[in-house]
Amino acid sequence: MPPLPAPRLALASITRVYDRATVVDDLSLSLQEGQVTCLLGPSGCGKSTTLRIAAGVERQTAGTVAVDGVTISDAQRHLPPERRSIGLMFQDFALFPHLDVAANVAFGLRRGGPRSRQRVGELLERVGLACFGDKFPHQLSGGEQQRVALARALAPRPRVMLMDEPFSGLDNRLRDGIRDETLAILKDEGAAVLLVTHEPEEAMRMADTIALMRAGRVVQEASPYNIYNTPRDLAAARFFSDVNVIGGRVSQGRTETPFGPFLTPGLEDGAAVDIVIRPQHLRIDFDRAGQGPAPTPEHGSWARGQVVRARFMGSESLVELAMEQGGMVLRATIPGVFLPRPGKSLWLALRRDRCFVFSAAAPAATPGAQASKN
Repeated sequence: MPPLPAPRLALASITRVYDRATVVDDLSLSLQEGQVTCLLGPSGCGKSTTLRIAAGVERQTAGTVAVDGVTISDAQRHLPPERRSIGLMFQDFALFPHLDVAANVAFGLRRGGPRSRQRVGELLERVGLACFGDKFPHQLSGGEQQRVALARALAPRPRVMLMDEPFSGLDNRLRDGIRDETLAILKDEGAAVLLVTHEPEEAMRMADTIALMRAGRVVQEASPYNIYNTPRDLAAARFFSDVNVIGGRVSQGRTETPFGPFLTPGLEDGAAVDIVIRPQHLRIDFDRAGQGPAPTPEHGSWARGQVVRARFMGSESLVELAMEQGGMVLRATIPGVFLPRPGKSLWLALRRDRCFVFSAAAPAATPGAQASKN
């Protein structure tokens, strides 16, 4: 069996310290040709610093950067950005205002030759700006400027493309279409792509792999499907969506809740746990009164709550309910229009196969926080 090719981009044990503050902490990440990886996390978690280190704009305190198996930055060597075969796209696009579109795209090429003109024309055609070569950046919309920046970054055929919040300045109505167009072009070019974003929806839409960062570390790395459906801890689950949290304590491997017992193996008696479920996985029984529906394997026991408020959100309705047992307020999303009056009693159940159980004692940044599905 032939050996696997070296990663197109490899970051190994990257650490960056500023005045005793560790901004990136022992981070390792690798990307293959054609792979899109999103560095996802809140502001200040170190993701943009990681991108600048990969680009060579900033030098790491420790660790190595390699492209196609060749080390380009470590304690002894530091290749400058222009020699790394790495393309860069930033959120402000950084177009040269005194150059027209064609000159902006050609900036990183050897100018004047027929191959240069051919490459510029090819890229402008691909980004839908074939007739815009003689225009200047101030004559373009934000979406058009973004496409010019993409064409310029791709012009030298970089092996790696680094993108720092490149869609954040775009109007919401344009963003989805431009993201999809950009992704298609990047896939065709075959570059490994490292995209920095703080928006989970953008990461889910664009990435083959998501690396979730917190406090300078990658706390979880997985495909969009796996990272959403098997979050490592409560903080990871909360980052991707609104969640309901039901607290409890372990007794003989189980935790009692208003919705019946949950299995909590591997935790000592008395340990605090959080049972987590997303609003779309709460089920409301609309018609029954009295004792409520019978328990089922899928939903377990039903519990009653009173409507606090209900709001129509467009494609769905958000209903907040104060539970009669335990006093917690849970949020449920219901497709379409469902606006019960405040004070109305409703029966609720949980999709038990969509619940997560986390140790409440585990620190938010601990990679080993326990999680299980019921």
